[in-house]
Amino acid sequence: MIHASMVAISLISLLIWIGLIFLRGYFWRADQRLTVAGELDEWPSIVAVIPARNELETIERSVHSLLAQNYVGNIKVIVVDDNSDDGTAKAAGENPNLRIICGKPLEPGWTGKLWAVHQGVLEIDQSFPNAEYVLLTDADIEHHKENLSELVYKAVTDNRHLVSLMVKLRCVSMWEKLLIPAFVYFFQKLYPFPSVNSPTNGISAAAGGCMLIRLDTLRQAGGIEAIKDCLIDDCAMGALIKEKGSIWLGLSERTISLRCYSDLSEMWHMVTRTAFVQLNYSILNLLLTVIAMIVIYLAPPLLFIFGLIMSDPVIWVSAGSTYLIMGFLYSSTLTLYALSILNACFLPFAGLIYILMTVSSAIRHWQGKGGAWKGRSYSNSKLQG
Repeated sequence: MIHASMVAISLISLLIWIGLIFLRGYFWRADQRLTVAGELDEWPSIVAVIPARNELETIERSVHSLLAQNYVGNIKVIVVDDNSDDGTAKAAGENPNLRIICGKPLEPGWTGKLWAVHQGVLEIDQSFPNAEYVLLTDADIEHHKENLSELVYKAVTDNRHLVSLMVKLRCVSMWEKLLIPAFVYFFQKLYPFPSVNSPTNGISAAAGGCMLIRLDTLRQAGGIEAIKDCLIDDCAMGALIKEKGSIWLGLSERTISLRCYSDLSEMWHMVTRTAFVQLNYSILNLLLTVIAMIVIYLAPPLLFIFGLIMSDPVIWVSAGSTYLIMGFLYSSTLTLYALSILNACFLPFAGLIYILMTVSSAIRHWQGKGGAWKGRSYSNSKLQG
C-alpha cells in the first residue's frame, strides 16, 4: 500500500509540473519587461505618492531617484509621513518638486499604508488637479533614471490603465538568495504575468512597489477608498483597475528594492503578515495549500531518493524527471537574480520554509497578531480582489 502510494504521488507530481509548463500562462519564462521609451507627442504630468512610516534609512535615496528622473514631462513627489518617529520627513530632504505632508491619525476601517496613500491622492486633487497619472511607490524603492519614461510610454502607447513593476528585490545574504527568487517565482506562478497582461483574462495583480495608474480611471473605480481594508493592497488595486481597463505587470532589473532581509526572521515576518490573508483566512485553503506544496515541491527529491533506495525505476525516474522540470522552470528567475542554476536544487527547501511561514501566518491570525506591521495589527482586515 505504501509503495503504491509513493508511485501515485510521484506520477501526480510529474503531471502537475507538466501542466505548469503549458497551462499556467508560461509564467516561468519571466519575460515580461518594459522596453526602452520612444517618443511621445506629449508627456503627461505625473505625481508620485510615497507613503512612509519610519523609513529613515531609505527615504532619501528613494525620493532622490524620482526627482532625478530623465523624464520630459512634469513630475512632482508627495511623501506622506505616516506618523513616523524616526525623522523620516526630515530625511526626505527639500526640493521645489517635493511636498511632504504630515499624515493624519489612522481612521477605523483602513490599513495604514492605504490610509497614507489616500491622503496623498487627495493632495493631488487639491494641489495638482491637472495631473494625469499617479505613481504609487514605496519609501524603499530606488528607481533607475529611465523608469518613469518607460512606465509612461508603456501606458500611453499600449493603452494600459495601470503599469506595474515587480522591482528587483535585494538578494545578497544567504537567506535572501534562498528565499527571494523563490518568492518571486511563486508570485509569478500564482499570478502569471502574461495572463495578467491579457485584457481577456480574468487574472489580475500588481506589485505595490511600483504602480503607475491613470488618475481618471482610479477615480472612476472609487479611488483608494474602494480597497481601504485590503492588506494585499497591490493585487487588490490590480483587480480594481482591471475592471475598468487593461493593465500590465512586469519584472525589472534596474529599479530595485533597498529593503534588507539579512536574517530569516525578517523574511519570516514579511511573509507571515499576509500569507493567511491570501488564503482568505480559510482553514480548508490552508490545508489544501500545504498538501499541494508538499506534493509539488517536497515530494520529487524525497521520492527520487526513495526510488533509488528501493531500486524502483518508476519512482526514481518519474520523481527525477519532475525534479529536473522544476529546476528548468525556475532557471529564468534565478537568471534574473544572477544566481547559478544549481540553486534550483534548493527550491524544495525554500518551499518547505514557505509552508512553515504560511502555517505560522495562520497561527498568528488565530492569536490576534495577524497583519502586524510597523506597530499596527490588522487581524480582522479582509482581502478583496
